[in-house]
Amino acid sequence: MTDTVLELRNVTRTFGVSQGLFNGRATLTAVAGVSLKVKRGEVYALVGESGSGKSTLAKMLLGLLPASSGEILINGKPINAADRIAVARRIQPIFQDPYSSLNPRKSIAQLIALPLVVHKIGTAAERHQKVLEMLDVVGLPRRLLDASPSQLSGGQRQRVAIARALVMRPEVVICDEPTSALDVSVQAQILNLLLELKRELGLTYFFISHNLAVVEHLADRVAVMYLGRFVEERSRAGLFAGPEHPYGRALLESVLTPDPDLGVPDTHLGTAFPNPLTPVPGCAFNPRCPRATDLCRSTAPPVVDLPDGFATCHFATPALAQSAA
Repeated sequence: MTDTVLELRNVTRTFGVSQGLFNGRATLTAVAGVSLKVKRGEVYALVGESGSGKSTLAKMLLGLLPASSGEILINGKPINAADRIAVARRIQPIFQDPYSSLNPRKSIAQLIALPLVVHKIGTAAERHQKVLEMLDVVGLPRRLLDASPSQLSGGQRQRVAIARALVMRPEVVICDEPTSALDVSVQAQILNLLLELKRELGLTYFFISHNLAVVEHLADRVAVMYLGRFVEERSRAGLFAGPEHPYGRALLESVLTPDPDLGVPDTHLGTAFPNPLTPVPGCAFNPRCPRATDLCRSTAPPVVDLPDGFATCHFATPALAQSAA
């Protein structure tokens, strides 16, 4: 069995966007030539602002959107060669909002058993037993079996969503901002539960978040995404010790601190997000970059190899220079 459970090879996804009655349609590139490898048993985190392409990438990994070009492989086999049911057995999602991801008309038992029913796994009695086991695994009392989602707290609902995702024992779990809709105290409980389940069940997480404090707590590797591209991919320790791309550095500087005297941090990126329909020449980040030069405005940056990954920046320090320092 290969050590790489999930792999993307130069994956691109474009959309046609209407520009009005007289302006025709334009092409929006939501994901632009992304490549990555996720090792079995690791937490691979993807960070970036809203609109950077994170959720589009997640939908492609789940088989909900086809790639416009490139390959997505699970255990070395192309995902498009298998039907959606087969993909769902191996990859399951945990969505951002437990309030909207659970059908309010179904009981907790029905919600957790739904994947087993859809995939026609086991008898009714066997499915019921698996539901009871999953309730125990995620720390929910069995008396909630017949409850509806409206009777549960936000943290309990997210535990139901986790149980539903894990009931078929998938290899990869796509976690799309799984704690952002929860209270801070509940977030810590859910994150600790995810780590515990990873160890117990041997799971692999593809974790999408804009919260770098969460990523630092969970991740093994981190990719930084900007306008559909990976601008940096590093080990967790390497990225948080010193990002090589100015965008990664700005994201770290934007993290709020507990000290009220420091106020709200200024990332120096401005308040306007660039228009993905009108990409700029050179580096896509240059209009917001405090270090941008004429070279950045005219020439696309190279991929610079680092000891623990890469960064796409004209001013990133190459691996050889880092090792000699």
